Parts: sequence; C-alpha cells; structure tokens
Amino acid sequence: MTETKAHAAVQETANLPQIHSSIPEAELARLTDGIVDALKTVFDPEIPVDIYELGLIYKVDIGDDRAVAVEMTLTTPNCPAAAELPSMVENAISAVPGVSGVKVEITFDPPWDQGRMSDEARATLNLW
Repeated sequence: MTETKAHAAVQETANLPQIHSSIPEAELARLTDGIVDALKTVFDPEIPVDIYELGLIYKVDIGDDRAVAVEMTLTTPNCPAAAELPSMVENAISAVPGVSGVKVEITFDPPWDQGRMSDEARATLNLW
C-alpha cells in the first residue's frame, strides 16, 4: 500500500511513535479525540461499560484520506452482541467530523481478558 497511515493511539497507556502523515498534527489530534469520544458512546449491551474502557479496541488507523480502520475484539467469540457491535462502532466513528469512511475488523488474537480493562471499567464493574 502506498498510502501512509497515521496511527492514532487509542489505548491511553500506549505511547506509539507517530508515523509521517499528510494530515496536519492539530487535525490528527482532533480526529483522534473525536474517535475516542465516539468509541466511548458504544456499550456492550450486556455490560454497563463502554467498549473503549473495556479494552475491546486494539488498534485504530487513520489514513491520509481520513478513512479509519479499527481492529477490535469481543469479550468472547460467542458474544451475543457480535453481530451488532461492529456496526455500532462504524456508525459512531462515521459521525466524527472529517472521517471519510470506517472499516471495522474483529479479531481474537490476542484473546480479550479482564487485564485489558481500564481502572474506570474495573471500578464500574467492582472488579478490584
């Protein structure tokens, strides 16, 4: 692929090096913040915590054309929300101003575990 990808670090603890992008830094930061805010509006229907805080989002790439590719997982391969969560993520991110398109891919490598949850999610679910 010839297009340069700008990597948006969606895990707050991640400190990834920035890859060269034609998107101005301020716009990239705005898009990243908007995408994270959008992800925080999507909830697993069976768990009262958003998918971002649950740690279900593994990677978000913002292309130079402002198309967004999301790699995410589910709490379990048999998750009852498996059919609806990817489209919920796609719809939420599509509403972010400046995003030109969204593609969501589900992966189970590595499998999700409770260690991926934020402290906020642990507190909400009383998992200390």
